[in-house]
Amino acid sequence: MNELIILLFFIAAFISILVGTVAGFGMSTILLPIAVIFMDFKTALVLVAITHLSGSLGAATFFRQGLDKRLILLFGVPSVILTVLGAYIVIYVPQNILTIILGIFLLLFSIYSLSHPDFKINAGKLNNIIGGSLSGFLQGFMGIGGPLRGYFLISCDLDKTTYIATLAIIAILIDITRIPIYLNTNLLGAQFYYLIPPLLVIGVLGSYTGKKIVNRIPQSTFKKIVLVAIGLASLLLIYNGIHSVI
Repeated sequence: MNELIILLFFIAAFISILVGTVAGFGMSTILLPIAVIFMDFKTALVLVAITHLSGSLGAATFFRQGLDKRLILLFGVPSVILTVLGAYIVIYVPQNILTIILGIFLLLFSIYSLSHPDFKINAGKLNNIIGGSLSGFLQGFMGIGGPLRGYFLISCDLDKTTYIATLAIIAILIDITRIPIYLNTNLLGAQFYYLIPPLLVIGVLGSYTGKKIVNRIPQSTFKKIVLVAIGLASLLLIYNGIHSVI
């Protein structure tokens, strides 16, 4: 890759980390389609995952005061376990219809939540396990779990710091599970290793900038921003599902 392409990729990585930190999800959704313009899919998958891990580590560090060990245990652990299960059965079930259904579900509920600001899900033990399991399964099965995790946690009426910290820790758990597999199966050629250090730095810088923005956003406004982001992500899911059918 020439210098201009590398620069554009780095800029896209920074913006995606920034958006992903503020919304709590969406970094891979933004960066992966851009990355495949510049490189093959396997290379893009690994580099995006490494960037995602760096950004999540930064977010978890900068929002560490919001870490809730009980929530991470009840929501995060089932999410990681079901991610593996979803990945194993992905070849047996058609995904396009489920993608459309998930998109419609998230769109309707984001609209409902925006029009009913007092709506929230009881953040009890059972609901946390169900929410984590379902979002983790969809992450492994469809490659998309962030919007559903984001919707569930923001609907539990978590404060913005706990919301971002929880999603960041879950993302870290998933990334440290999948990245070694990618590297052990040689998905990333040695000629791209030089991109890893700057991407790690970009991940931290993007999450730090995101923290500065989040600190300036009132809690009520933050929840609306997340719900709008979920609505936009749901439209993308619906489009991709319909496009794959056609």
